[in-house]
Amino acid sequence: MIVRIMGEGQVRLGDEHLAELNALDDELLAEMEDGDEEGFRRTLGGLLDAVRRLGSPLPDAELAPSELILPAPDASLDEVREMLNDDGLIPG
Repeated sequence: MIVRIMGEGQVRLGDEHLAELNALDDELLAEMEDGDEEGFRRTLGGLLDAVRRLGSPLPDAELAPSELILPAPDASLDEVREMLNDDGLIPG
């Protein structure tokens, strides 16, 4: 799967990591619903760090269609709300 982090680039990520990312996505959704800005910041950072840690960056010269687009690390809670569909950021 190709994942784009807004403002950073693309990462190739194996499907075997989806469970870990889904857990972080569920936590992020709960914090957003609660309006927990501090928790939202922490979990968004953790989600992006997990993608970076588990994936392999694509070279800048290689452009591939992104199957998943994640917000930039500095995205606001409201900006991320606009990106979400009913299933969260990570398709389940």
